Amino acid sequence: MFVLPMIASATRVERFNAAHRLHNPNWTDERNEEFYGLCNNKNYHGHNYKLLVKVTGEVDPESGYLLDLKVLKDIVRDEVTMRFDHKNLNLDVDDFKELIPTAENIAYVAWHRIRKKLDKKLDLYLTLYETDRNFIEYAGN
Repeated sequence: MFVLPMIASATRVERFNAAHRLHNPNWTDERNEEFYGLCNNKNYHGHNYKLLVKVTGEVDPESGYLLDLKVLKDIVRDEVTMRFDHKNLNLDVDDFKELIPTAENIAYVAWHRIRKKLDKKLDLYLTLYETDRNFIEYAGN
């Protein structure tokens, strides 16, 4: 029997809480405050982030799996959740020592950390919710 390849997607949802300050050190304090507004608070501010990690690829006909979801869970937790959760991203996370921790940059860093650990035959898409109404989607460069 000939079976066409089945393409499927699996999504893992994780949450983490983190503080950050949006501040460009190359700008004056006035320009930072004008551009970033409340997000430039010198005492930082926090978010309850929700991260959706979507993996797409061909289902293995022998196992019936796209990938073992426990493996995906472990990768996301090791590379993102445990690294960012209850941290000040500016001060506690090396990835943001030289990178402004905007939602865009957080998604970028998370995507690259996960991508390194994920089978190359799988496509990776991230959606990062900073609030219920504001989110970023990232699928790599």
